[in-house]
Amino acid sequence: MTATLVGYARCSTDKQDLTAQQARLQELGVAPDRIYMDRGLTGTTRARPGLDQALAAVRAGDTLVVPKLDRLARSVPDARQIADALVVRGVKLALGTSVYDPADPMGKMFFNILATFAEFETDLIRLRTREGMAIARAKGKLRGKRPKLSDKQQKELWRMHDTGEYS
Repeated sequence: MTATLVGYARCSTDKQDLTAQQARLQELGVAPDRIYMDRGLTGTTRARPGLDQALAAVRAGDTLVVPKLDRLARSVPDARQIADALVVRGVKLALGTSVYDPADPMGKMFFNILATFAEFETDLIRLRTREGMAIARAKGKLRGKRPKLSDKQQKELWRMHDTGEYS
């Protein structure tokens, strides 16, 4: 039985493009029909259909290939859980051109460092977003969701309701 390369790509929003990740996976030797993708799902969301399909597609001796670790997971525990589950099944994990080897102490340390940086990056994004929202709120620019109806439309609805003919 020959080893198969199975690829996984992810982007956080529907507006982002997966073309670069797909191209990178193909450069790494993954066949286009073996690339599974998730669009509009963050790495902190564990329920990802594309990832579930990729994990189901790999068999013992196969290699799961991701362009970068942050595409697979955005937290250290999640990355460890996925990697450990792959090891138990006899599946290798390739992060770009590097194959993760849990038996090698240096490989394990490198993997944990990469996972820590992926989690750190997510935390920085959250921090910057909260800071930006606080500044906007202080300037009066962030007032929450805008009403769907204009003032004129709201007044008309109240007028109709007050007549007693409408609920």
